[in-house]
Amino acid sequence: MDLQSVLEKCGNFGPYQILLLGLFGYTNIVSSFHYFSQTLISFTPAHRCSAPFKDLPGNVTLLEVGSCSVRQFDDDMVSYGDIKCHSWEFDRESNYESITTELGWVCDDAYKLAVGQSFFFIGSALGSIFFGYLADRIGRLPACVLTTLTGASGDFFTSFVSSLPWFSFTRFISGLSMDTQYVLMYILVFEYLSPKHRTFGLNIILGVFYCIGLVISPWMAIWLGNWRSYLWAASLPALGMLIYPLCLHESAEWLLTKGKFDKAVSSLRSIAKFNGRHVEDSVFDEFIKHYREKLNAAQKTSSDTFIGMLRTPRLRKFTIILLIKSMIITIAFDILSRNVEGVGISPFKLFSYSGLCYLPAGLTIILFQNKIGRKGMACASLFVGAIITAATGYLVAILDPADYSILLGFMVSLGRFGGTVAYDAEAQYAAEIIPTSVRGRGVANIHVVGNAFAFFSSYIIFLGTFFKPLPSLIISFLLLIGAALCLTLPETLNKKLPQTLEEGEAFAKGEKWYYFPCFSRRQQTDKSSSQLESANEITK
Repeated sequence: MDLQSVLEKCGNFGPYQILLLGLFGYTNIVSSFHYFSQTLISFTPAHRCSAPFKDLPGNVTLLEVGSCSVRQFDDDMVSYGDIKCHSWEFDRESNYESITTELGWVCDDAYKLAVGQSFFFIGSALGSIFFGYLADRIGRLPACVLTTLTGASGDFFTSFVSSLPWFSFTRFISGLSMDTQYVLMYILVFEYLSPKHRTFGLNIILGVFYCIGLVISPWMAIWLGNWRSYLWAASLPALGMLIYPLCLHESAEWLLTKGKFDKAVSSLRSIAKFNGRHVEDSVFDEFIKHYREKLNAAQKTSSDTFIGMLRTPRLRKFTIILLIKSMIITIAFDILSRNVEGVGISPFKLFSYSGLCYLPAGLTIILFQNKIGRKGMACASLFVGAIITAATGYLVAILDPADYSILLGFMVSLGRFGGTVAYDAEAQYAAEIIPTSVRGRGVANIHVVGNAFAFFSSYIIFLGTFFKPLPSLIISFLLLIGAALCLTLPETLNKKLPQTLEEGEAFAKGEKWYYFPCFSRRQQTDKSSSQLESANEITK
């Protein structure tokens, strides 16, 4: 008797699962505060020189005040050089003091923000490896709590820094938990939730609660008025995770793989009691016997490795494409979420309003992914996202933000919606292509590579200081490449997914690059009808 059969008797959608989903929702709020804190502390408002210039000849006039320098003119209005600014006047939004306004990280020092923020993603890549290893050693639940507290401590210590080296170090610490705090909690929910409720429950909880965190965080920043105070407030909710070990049970799947059968049974008994179910002892005896035999059989057979995916031609192609797609989507998602300045709307308001896209993005996947297929969903979201992002870049280049702020804000929100759909669709698609025997390691490695390359997102955003539409144009180009790469991957909808590397190499062999289930159903129906007619004629 396997885990799902026992869990069904203990209750796989009862009061315990409701509690689990509620705490998963809280985790999503904490996660959204954490991930996007780097955006809210670094908004750069319009600014101009305010430095007093001393020791200038009496016939010198300073005109054409800009954001980074002032130009010198003599009495005949002949220009003979620029003087760089050393202090600025900022048009602060609601008097909010960001790290850029407080430390003057603009103009020649604008690179400091990009450098410091890039260390967040270096930490993310290393944190995924470290906390992933820790989760396998000490369990999913304690690792989830530790990684969340680590990220919160990074945010908290960032609030005390005033120099680039310390800013980079604390952002690195903060980035260690960017991904794992969400993923580990996701695993706990996934394992204890009824299979028929997983897709709907997980996407709705993610969409609603992550959205709540995004919508309220900008207003919280404005209310507090200072980036340092905001980081204190954003890191504080992580302390709520300390109660999780008192309310939740460790992953039963993990306990079984470690041979801790008694603890797994104890957890399942407690869940059954919480759900008001009574389960006979014989059920658990059969359950333990099943997994003892399974564990002994697994120890006698050699397991596949992730490196093995690179040894055969088709799997090697799939793996490389999935790695490149992960890089593209992670970079695009981060930039589309953070690049909300310079369109004529308060970046705080635009960030908050555009955060509402997370719920419809989750609903879009629920409604369409099982109809048009995984490949169709991934390809369409990337292609449409590329068109929207390119159009946004073009409009930013030719339109005055003061006159077209609503249009530009709508386009930015639409681009963020497309990036969210692409990001969520890619995660499930990759997990289905990778064979079961290496799925955990494969998905983790692909995710780590994507997070590592998100290191470049801060620098791409920085390019906007030279030419405002440039980040949008770069992302659009990358998204088009991602859409094209999707066409070379197999469709996984309604197919038996590969279990081993051997099955993965043969999976969907002979399938055309232009195969999409939504377009092929009618052909299949027509073919079935023709076969039926032929059979009837033979019968006659």
